[in-house]
Amino acid sequence: MPDADYFSAADDESAVAVIEAGGPVRAGLDVIFLKDIDPVDAIAQVEAVMSGCSYAEASRRPRVGQLLSSEDVDSPFVLTVSDTLCDVLVSASGDDLAAAAAAWSAAGGVVGLDAATAAVVLEALVGLARRASAADLRLYCWWTL
Repeated sequence: MPDADYFSAADDESAVAVIEAGGPVRAGLDVIFLKDIDPVDAIAQVEAVMSGCSYAEASRRPRVGQLLSSEDVDSPFVLTVSDTLCDVLVSASGDDLAAAAAAWSAAGGVVGLDAATAAVVLEALVGLARRASAADLRLYCWWTL
């Protein structure tokens, strides 16, 4: 099962540097661990339900699952999380999160994701996004297959 560790970093160069460090934890960055929440499809689904757009629109936005690391390696990868999603997460209320969790789990894009688990994932992402925003950092994903 793939591991998806979401983390904050100052910029794309700093984010890619976690590969040499052995991951965002070893680099001393703020990290949340979300097994099976992939940075392309699942995060685009989150962005769609939280921003009120279609999945197709969300997946075309800048920095949605953009690969920063080399395509020539099997794993790990470093990918971007969109600034739009970060902004939506930062401003989300408790009611917004409950509605988004229900919609995301109903979409069926993540096998076995129920509304309660989706809410826990979203709360973790909100916390990371708020800490990143306060420190003027961006969000990324360290993805190992």
